[in-house]
Amino acid sequence: MKLIIIKDNFKRGLIVIERITGRNLTLPILNNVLLKTSNDSLILSGTNLELGINYQTLSKVEKEGQITVPAKLLYNLINFIPEEKIYIEAKKDILFLSGKTFKSQIKGLPAEDFPIIPGIKEGADFIEINNAPLLEGILKVINFCSLGQIHPELSGIYFNFQKEKLELVSTDSFRLAQKDLYYQNKIKQPFSFILPQRTARELANILSEKDTKADQGSSRVKIYYDPNQIFFEFASKDPSFSQFRFTSRLIEGEYPNYQEIIPKSSRTHTVLNKNNFLSQIKSTSLFSGQVNKVKIKIDPKQGLVNLFSQSADMGEMSSSLPAEVRGEQTEAAFNYRFLLDGLSGIDGEKIAFDMNGEEGPAVLKPIDASDYVYILMPIKS
Repeated sequence: MKLIIIKDNFKRGLIVIERITGRNLTLPILNNVLLKTSNDSLILSGTNLELGINYQTLSKVEKEGQITVPAKLLYNLINFIPEEKIYIEAKKDILFLSGKTFKSQIKGLPAEDFPIIPGIKEGADFIEINNAPLLEGILKVINFCSLGQIHPELSGIYFNFQKEKLELVSTDSFRLAQKDLYYQNKIKQPFSFILPQRTARELANILSEKDTKADQGSSRVKIYYDPNQIFFEFASKDPSFSQFRFTSRLIEGEYPNYQEIIPKSSRTHTVLNKNNFLSQIKSTSLFSGQVNKVKIKIDPKQGLVNLFSQSADMGEMSSSLPAEVRGEQTEAAFNYRFLLDGLSGIDGEKIAFDMNGEEGPAVLKPIDASDYVYILMPIKS
C-alpha cells in the first residue's frame, strides 16, 4: 500500500474511529484501525463488535493494499504533525508515515484478522433525515435510558418510524421522554428498533461534528434498516462515495407501550415560567438531602406553585411562584434532578406542568409545541 493523503481528511476519520476503540486484551485487533485503499480513496474502519464505522476519503493511491495499526497511537501521531500532506506506505505489518519534517514507523497486525463490518444490502430501502433535527431529538432523550440489565430493552433509544414522523423514546421506568421528528418524504412501511445508548452517543457526536460545517442546513443522513443491524450513511459532497458509514447491532426485545404511560388527562394543569421554575427548584433542592426530594403543591385558588424541602442535617426551605392553574389542589414529591432534566429539554419561555396526585405520573411539556413530552413518577412517601 502506498498513497498520499491530506492530513485534515485523514484526521477527520481517525477522530471518530479512535473513540470506539479501546484497550481490548482479549482481542487486540479491536484496538486497531483498518486502512484499506479502494481506487482513488482510503477507507478507515474501526469496530468494537457492537458498532462499526467506515470512513472513506479521497487520496492519491499509488499502490493498493491494507493494514491495521493501533487507532489511538495513529490518531495521536497525526494530531501532532504540522504538515498538510502525509505520505503513507505499508510493508508487511509495518506502516510508514513521512513528510518533509518527520518519519515514523508503526507496528501493526495483519488486515486479514480484522473483523468484517456488515455492509448494506444492494437495493435496501432507506429514509433520509436532516442532521440537525435528528441530533436535537437524540440529545433530548439520550440521558433517560436505563443503566441496569434487568430490562435490556430499556437500555437504548427506541426509534419508531411511522409514515410521517419518527418518534424517539427513552425511559428508565422512573421517567420517560419522547421527541417527535417530522419528515417530508413518507416511508413505505413503518418500522422500529432499539439503538444501544453508547451507539446513540457516538451517532450524536458525528452529527454534532457535521452540524458545525458550513453546509449544515443541507446535511442529511440516510438510515437503512435490517432486522439485526442499522446503518447510518452520511453523504459526502462528492457523490461518488460516502464519507461516513456507521453500523450498529440492535437491542433485542419488545419495547413497552409508552403511549399507555403518557396520561391523557390530569387532575391539575399548570402553566408557568420555565426559568423561574428552574430557579425555585434549584434553591429548594439545597435542602433536599440524600433522597433529592422536593415537594410541590399546586394551589389553584391562589394561583401558586409551592415548593418545600427539608433535611434533618441542614434545615428546610419553602418558596412559591405564580402560575396559571386549572383543576384541583394537589401535591406530590419528586426527585429534583429528574425535574431539572425534564425542564432542560423544553425550549421556550413557558411550560405546562400536569400533576396527578401523589402516585400518578406528572407531565412536563412545551405549551407552544406538541413534539416533546417528559413523564416522571413521584417519590412515594
